[in-house]
Amino acid sequence: MVEGSMTQGAGQGPVVRTATLRDFRVPPYAQVPVQSHTQDPIHSGHPGNAFPEGEPPEGYTPTARDLPVISRGGPGDTVQIHVDPDDAPAPDGRGPLYVVGDVHGYLDELVAALAAKGLIDADGHWAAGNARLWFLGDFTDRGPDGIGVIDLVMRLSAEAAAAGGYCKALMGNHELLLIGAKRFGDTPVNSGAGTATFQAAWLLNGGQKTDMDRLQEVHLQWMARLDAIVEEDSHLLLHSDTTAYLDYGSTIADVNDTVHAVLTRGDADECWDLFRKFTKRFAFRDEGGPEAVRELLSAYGGRRIVHGHSPIPYLLGEVGTEDGEDGERPVVEGPHVYADGLAIAMDGGVTMAGKLLVQQLPLTD
Repeated sequence: MVEGSMTQGAGQGPVVRTATLRDFRVPPYAQVPVQSHTQDPIHSGHPGNAFPEGEPPEGYTPTARDLPVISRGGPGDTVQIHVDPDDAPAPDGRGPLYVVGDVHGYLDELVAALAAKGLIDADGHWAAGNARLWFLGDFTDRGPDGIGVIDLVMRLSAEAAAAGGYCKALMGNHELLLIGAKRFGDTPVNSGAGTATFQAAWLLNGGQKTDMDRLQEVHLQWMARLDAIVEEDSHLLLHSDTTAYLDYGSTIADVNDTVHAVLTRGDADECWDLFRKFTKRFAFRDEGGPEAVRELLSAYGGRRIVHGHSPIPYLLGEVGTEDGEDGERPVVEGPHVYADGLAIAMDGGVTMAGKLLVQQLPLTD
């Protein structure tokens, strides 16, 4: 088993489900004073902990494909990643491609889903050789252990790179929300409908105090460096089912550079606008959906869009809100293909007792 307990919220008490907003609207009066949180170190026995003995070195990025080891700077002080020689990739080989939908702090479900696909072993370590794995964003909020999820993805990225594969992640709207809540707190921002704050929006959309208490600078840097959009094997991977990406550039590189620049500048209003645009959804649904997908594919390449963000039951109208507050238990068997077959939805609705999806691509439907 993975080090430490895999029980949801272990050592943290019961999970507190905070009220969420269907489309992240924040009322003008929502100015919640920020409580000062003490940054606890990442617990060494935590199952997802990437670096139990301290922080990674300056410049570490889990999105670098050629990351064989993580050196802490001193002789002999290196995280050793052991790779089975039988798992070594062929010189020119590219492993199978997998994508993971929204996790939202459900570490147990993530571990089980990755293990079921053979991507990790019984101890929670990378077991897929040169396979390629992309997370579509939204690691935290609503569920019990968002920081544990981030730590696990960071560790797997190093182990996968050492094995000749990779594990990478995209920027979701909840990453932007958590970054904003930490950086800007109760600083007023212009929401377009009055004054709002990142702190209020984070709490209203499932922010967990245990995540904020354990959030460290290494997590913030990791999230801020994530790309917003990529193309893999003719699949255009992005988090949100929206055309708002077009507001940030006409190429994939332009979009990613612009998003990174916004976060680097650190202007609260500009970051809020980015967050708000990434919360938009349903652009690929209904009559105009296929054309919206084609617009993005024409700009950025690829034959199909693969996205998270909108839970499949919510996308299909099977539940009234994103978290299924009315107690519905939707049945999700796998990804949802729609928009004339041009879009694949990957958020199985784990927050509403749905399913955390891990899927190999291409998907035959």
